[in-house]
Amino acid sequence: MAEKLFLLTNDDGHRAAGLHALAEILRDFGRVVIVAPETEQSACSHAITLHRPLRMNEFAPDSYMVDGTTSDCVLLASQQLLAGRKPEMVFSGINHGPNLGDDVTYSGTVAGAFEGRLLGVRSIAISSGDVERIGDTACRRLLAGIIEQTLGQKWEDDVLLNINLPPSTVELAGVKLTRLGRRHYAESVIEKTDPRGQRYYWIGGVNPEWFGEEDSDFRAVDKGFISVTPLHLDLTHYPSLSKFGGLET
Repeated sequence: MAEKLFLLTNDDGHRAAGLHALAEILRDFGRVVIVAPETEQSACSHAITLHRPLRMNEFAPDSYMVDGTTSDCVLLASQQLLAGRKPEMVFSGINHGPNLGDDVTYSGTVAGAFEGRLLGVRSIAISSGDVERIGDTACRRLLAGIIEQTLGQKWEDDVLLNINLPPSTVELAGVKLTRLGRRHYAESVIEKTDPRGQRYYWIGGVNPEWFGEEDSDFRAVDKGFISVTPLHLDLTHYPSLSKFGGLET
């Protein structure tokens, strides 16, 4: 039987500790090919570079960096580097910071998994509440168990998984299946004035508030659980099809 092949990317860049920690876990299951951004691409969402050429360079055996986004990495890997061989799964992470609730719409990490799923490959995005949790032996053991189980399962064609590890400040409690909660960032745009009197702006939310029921991803990680949220490509809100039926002509 041929060795399983895994494609691994992230949005924190090719040197990130989380990327290489996940590679270590995956190597117990097969061959890992890393294709990651040359520089950090946090909050790049599903952006693809269309207006300039991209370059891909090997920085270690089976490890490549791309001067583009996370989605660029998955595209180049699948259509050029691995052309002719479909990976068993695409993994994106481990992100240095959570991707919970509304974060998934901004996240380059989650977009990497979405891109893999669009290309017909089972895909998982993994994020951590903090960098310290990434080195936790017990957490790695649970994560390896999740990977082993999902490898042996048949997935729906448009489904991917978004996994979040709890921060190291709470005791690890286990694994929970969850749904997305909601997060609100206060003062997400900050205005300042430079020495010449010109206004400039920083985008970056502070003091985020989260909202979620007991089965939400926020609630799970807050209680020390690894959150596993199934996402799907179809963004249609089906109940609204009848509500807006009068728009048809």
